[in-house]
Amino acid sequence: MNAKPVPVTDSNFSEMVDKYSLALVDCWAPWCGPCVVISPMVEELAKEYAGKALFGKLNVDENPRTAERFRIFGIPTC
Repeated sequence: MNAKPVPVTDSNFSEMVDKYSLALVDCWAPWCGPCVVISPMVEELAKEYAGKALFGKLNVDENPRTAERFRIFGIPTC
């Protein structure tokens, strides 16, 4: 598993979360202030839990289908 959050998209979401027994996906957007604030924490957790869990980042502006599928109406959401 990666020591950095990996990009997650509409096309690879299921593959990524099904591939790992434990996954956290940070749903964010570049214009979101709180998303920018928590990003370093997500990166640190990815390092700390490398080999134990997948940490991914899903840009909800670029991947609206996954955001709609999980009814994500506010960000950041994990």
